[in-house]
Amino acid sequence: MRKVILQEIVSLDGYAAGPNGDVNFIPASTRGDPRWGAEQSALMDKVDTLLLGRVTYEMFSQFWPAVTQGEEKEFADKWNGLQKVIFSKTLKRAPWGNWGEGRIVKRNPADEIANLKKQSGKDMLISGSISIGQALSEANLVDEYHVIVCPVVLGGGRPLFRDKSGGKQLELIDGHSLDRGAVSLLYRPRG
Repeated sequence: MRKVILQEIVSLDGYAAGPNGDVNFIPASTRGDPRWGAEQSALMDKVDTLLLGRVTYEMFSQFWPAVTQGEEKEFADKWNGLQKVIFSKTLKRAPWGNWGEGRIVKRNPADEIANLKKQSGKDMLISGSISIGQALSEANLVDEYHVIVCPVVLGGGRPLFRDKSGGKQLELIDGHSLDRGAVSLLYRPRG
C-alpha cells in the first residue's frame, strides 16, 4: 500500500508559517544546504504524487516550473514531473507551467487519500499545505512525518499541529542535523 509522507518545515517553536503566512524562514534555512538537497532528491525518488492545497499550489506552481537552470534544476525537474493532486473548492484548472496539469479534487481530502492509498504507485508527498496535512494527520492517514526544524523562533503563526491533534504518539525513525543548522526528523505513528 502506498504511504502518505507529510513533510513540513517548521520553526523551533513549531510554526509552519509565521504571522500573515510568511514562510521566508524556509529558504533562509535550507537554500544552498548540500545535505538538505541530497535528502530532498532521495525523497523525490520515493514518491510519484504531490498532494497540495490551493494556497501552496499557487505558490509552488509559480516558482518551480520557472527553475530551468542552476543548482536547483535537477530537483525542480523531479518535483515538476510528479503527479499533482490539488484540493480546492474554487480552482477550475491547475496548470503547472509546461509540465502536466494538476488534478483538482473538491471532495474531502481524507476520503480521496484513503482511496489513493489503495491504488498502485509510489508514495505520496504533502509538502507545505498545512491544512491538508493537518486534516490527513487527524484522520490517521499520514504514514511518515518528515519535520525539518529550522534555527529560528517565529513567536506566532500557523502551527504544524492543531489542538485536535493531541495525543498522537510518534516514533522517531531518524534524526540528523543539516549543513545550515536545521534538523531533519523522521517519525512514524506508533502502533
